[in-house]
Amino acid sequence: MLEPAPLVAGVPWTGWAVVVLVALLVGFSKTALGGLGMVAAALTALVIPAKDSTGAVLLLLITGDLVAIWAYRKHADLRVIGRLLVPVLCGVALGAVFLVHVSDDVMRRTIGAILLALLVLNVWRDRLRTDTRVATVGYGGLAGFTTMVANAGGPPMSLYLLGSRFEKWRFLGTTAWFFCTVNLIKLPVAVGVGIVRLDTVALWAVLAPVVLLGTWVGRRVIGHVDQRLFERLVTVMVAVGALNLLLL
Repeated sequence: MLEPAPLVAGVPWTGWAVVVLVALLVGFSKTALGGLGMVAAALTALVIPAKDSTGAVLLLLITGDLVAIWAYRKHADLRVIGRLLVPVLCGVALGAVFLVHVSDDVMRRTIGAILLALLVLNVWRDRLRTDTRVATVGYGGLAGFTTMVANAGGPPMSLYLLGSRFEKWRFLGTTAWFFCTVNLIKLPVAVGVGIVRLDTVALWAVLAPVVLLGTWVGRRVIGHVDQRLFERLVTVMVAVGALNLLLL
């Protein structure tokens, strides 16, 4: 009889409740509000080792990405993706080096610090210029680094696109194609540094249907959500999750 995958077997029932919620949030974030990806990263790292959580969430994100690029395939601005790709790849490379050389505790606290820093940046997003080469390199590099170490590249990308005055559908289409590309590039790197393994794939196989449910829900509510209230709720959840990661 085959032994259960260690990562799957090691998650308690309370942890399963959290990771199922995470999978739902990941799917919803991909077709509705991307800020929930930060919540998913924080919650997952609370119930399974931080590095393992990064690999597990990456597989869930790719599942949601594939649905999102199909849903918003006509709205992507590929020129923006092209401008950001090189600095993002540099950020991913730096993130991979960071993953290899830090402990799990440092990883956990780094995720929390990144989330809090991004929340602070979000306060001034209307004043931040994104129409310069320096801004493109800065936002792209930060998105690459944070998406590699914490699967939290959405906020820097969101700040960049909001500063560029993207309307909703163009925003959703561009982020969908951008993160599908970036996450697929990250996948072999994640395998190479050991955060995606067979037990990570086993956990993904259990949770993938929940991600698909989340994408279905997201597509149906995106046009009916009070954006301002929802963003405030997401901000509170991210702040609580980040503080927990820093203080544990």
